[in-house]
Amino acid sequence: MASTRYPISREFFPYSKFTPSVSEGFIRMAQKNLKVPGFLRRDAGFRVVSKKISACEGGEIEVLVISPEDIKGPAPCLMDFHGGGFIFPASPSHYHAAMSYARLTGCRVIFPLYRLAPDHPFPYPQEDCFASLLWAYDNAEALDIDPERLGVCGDSAGGALAVTSCLLARKRGIGRMPLFQLLIYPWLDARSDSGSCRRFTDTPMWNSELSKKVTPLTDPHPENIPIEMRSPAETADLTGLPPAYIEVAEFDCLRDDGILYAERLRGAGISVEFRDTRGTMHGFDTKFGAPTSQKMIAERAEYIRHMFQSF
Repeated sequence: MASTRYPISREFFPYSKFTPSVSEGFIRMAQKNLKVPGFLRRDAGFRVVSKKISACEGGEIEVLVISPEDIKGPAPCLMDFHGGGFIFPASPSHYHAAMSYARLTGCRVIFPLYRLAPDHPFPYPQEDCFASLLWAYDNAEALDIDPERLGVCGDSAGGALAVTSCLLARKRGIGRMPLFQLLIYPWLDARSDSGSCRRFTDTPMWNSELSKKVTPLTDPHPENIPIEMRSPAETADLTGLPPAYIEVAEFDCLRDDGILYAERLRGAGISVEFRDTRGTMHGFDTKFGAPTSQKMIAERAEYIRHMFQSF
């Protein structure tokens, strides 16, 4: 629990009072018990297909394809990379959000269950997510998606994975680039010395002290990983990346990550829509039904829908 009293909106209780442990025992328990929720497959409004695909270092990951039941193809597609500090599986709120994006925008959502640290540190998450992006492009006809209308999104660590997927698409010359990047309180600056990191050391849900503790688990050999894969807001060449929607939370150690990345994208001539939410903490939309969470889900969906329609 935070020792500092922050004026976080009461609508986010009880999550506004919760801070996860990053002990090995807690991480192992979460990885064992956080599964794909039953409501995803029970909802009559959606069809969910599970696929196994090839991923980093010859491994396999599961990928979920979430489609509104009445969708017609070739449909637009959203690659949705969940957050969780690169150590925690997707939470129920991640699946609720994915379903909302699919329903509100009329798209298919591809939801990769990428591998997690500490067993699979960097670059496994980045390479697994890029592999899922390649798989979607290579199988667009079978998936009944329009590869020209494919965007990437992610929250927190998932925001980093959305960005690195774009960087890898450019670096490896696959001939395609996602239509947009939608980033929710993204984790993009591994230096962890920004003003928000220095200020928010004990905020609920996530804080800079947790970031420091988790870094040895996720990035044990930084000398072996290109800096843009670990810290894309820091020095990565952003030329040619797609337009972005970036959303930050008020009481969040990663707040300045999103601000810096937005500034650097604009400096590279890339269009950015920026949302600065108030009374919020990192992961505020874990309280999925909170009014602000619902408002921001609707704004994200509006951006997604606009981008799909503008192509």
